[in-house]
Amino acid sequence: MAPPVARTLIVVPAYNESAAVGDVIRAVHASVPDADCLVVDDASADDTAAVAAAAGARVMRLPVNLGVGGVMRAGYRWASEQGYDVVVQVDGDGQHPAEDIPALIAGLDEADIVIGARFAGTEGVGVSWPRRVAMWILARTLSRVARTRLTDTTSGFKAAGPRAVRLFARTYPAEYLGDTIEALVLAARAGLVVRQRPVAMRERQGGTPSQSTVRATAHLMRACLALCIALTKPRVGADPRPARAMAKAGVA
Repeated sequence: MAPPVARTLIVVPAYNESAAVGDVIRAVHASVPDADCLVVDDASADDTAAVAAAAGARVMRLPVNLGVGGVMRAGYRWASEQGYDVVVQVDGDGQHPAEDIPALIAGLDEADIVIGARFAGTEGVGVSWPRRVAMWILARTLSRVARTRLTDTTSGFKAAGPRAVRLFARTYPAEYLGDTIEALVLAARAGLVVRQRPVAMRERQGGTPSQSTVRATAHLMRACLALCIALTKPRVGADPRPARAMAKAGVA
């Protein structure tokens, strides 16, 4: 008997992304037509939710702004409740190339989490030295924690397989930088396998960037601090049961 086809959910965190989110959803549907798309609107002040719904996505509207960590926690919990096996995070600003989603999903045959890495093979190119140092510290430390070479530890473009979906539905960190740094630490220390695949990120397709070069550098410095804090937290075990078994058991 053939194994069941994995149910895939694309989760799109979106905050005031009405200018780009429609194109993102259409690109997702073109690249992975069998996947469902859930846009989690993080209390946007524009018509992000309406644009997303018109483009064919399911929409979850949050009453207050929670940040990406809170958005993804909601997305993972919903995915778990609905019995999805795979969750792929794709930002709503158009920077993540939807055509690379199938490659990330294919990587789940050998891993629990696959990161779309911007800097694989080109670390530090065109990057200021403070940011380069912070990136090096994050990559070096998390590579040791995950026991694999990682270069883009703050990438939000990633695919999670069944064990990761179950873990994140219960424990996904919602604090500052929890969606990237702490989530990887949590997964690696729970025994999940983390890998990366190179992708070519694009410029945001609409809206206003949230960080200048100086703020982006400060962000990476704070990420180093967040990493130190994450490493002091207790380990959390992964639930080995498949997604559908968990959904039938009523586990959120």
